[in-house]
Amino acid sequence: MFTFSLTLVRHGETQYNRDKLLQGQGVDTTLSETGLAQGDAVGRYLRDIAFNNVFASNLQRAVQTAEIMLKNNTHCSGTEMVLEPLLRERGFGVAEGRHKDDLKNMANAAGQSCRDYTPPEGETLDQVKLRFKKFLKVLFKQMLDEHCSSGPDASAGASDARDAASGTEAAASGAGPDGSADDGLRGVSVHALAVTHGAYIRVAVKHLVEDLKSSLPAGVKMSQLFSPSPNTGIGRFIFTLSQSECGPVLSACRCVFTNRKDHLANLPVAV
Repeated sequence: MFTFSLTLVRHGETQYNRDKLLQGQGVDTTLSETGLAQGDAVGRYLRDIAFNNVFASNLQRAVQTAEIMLKNNTHCSGTEMVLEPLLRERGFGVAEGRHKDDLKNMANAAGQSCRDYTPPEGETLDQVKLRFKKFLKVLFKQMLDEHCSSGPDASAGASDARDAASGTEAAASGAGPDGSADDGLRGVSVHALAVTHGAYIRVAVKHLVEDLKSSLPAGVKMSQLFSPSPNTGIGRFIFTLSQSECGPVLSACRCVFTNRKDHLANLPVAV
């Protein structure tokens, strides 16, 4: 048995975010001044987490955010960032570059909710989920290949891994949007970071909770789990894997928190 943490972070704000314009994959913008400050804030908040592996969508807003986070981290000066196309934002087709209200109007005209609507030439939610499933497959294999030892220490660490994955630590440690940066990490020694996008994160969390039956923090509301992630919002999941002849097998999955934003509390409000 092998356990590791995955911390998901949405990129910082861009001018398109502020203007409520859809970016998707075709509009590759950089961070705004506010976004740069948000990236610095989330980097400082997570600075003491020793991320063994760092992944980022290969769109500029995610890459910039990840770079800022690594510069702030006290343990990651030599960690190589992997640019991963599987982490790119959902493609919004003909709606990219247009105001979010335009997408709502297109969905209304089609008789669908905006959340479920796929604009022409855009990605369906199932297609985004398939990309995330492919990312998990790559991630699980890499984690086992790089970090799972087969020596006598491996069995000694398995007990801590099972404790962490089953949530035996204090229930309050990650039950809400506020808490400590290391919530959920007791007994876990390997940590991965993925910097990605808002719509992608929502699809990812729904897959982990609904399809993979992730255990949840005590008292959490589904509205909190599935609400849109703010810019540089943080989520964390703990995975326990076993190895089989066919490759990695997920034994347990636990949600520690989603959409955490307390690192943004002291940032000035942009006007």
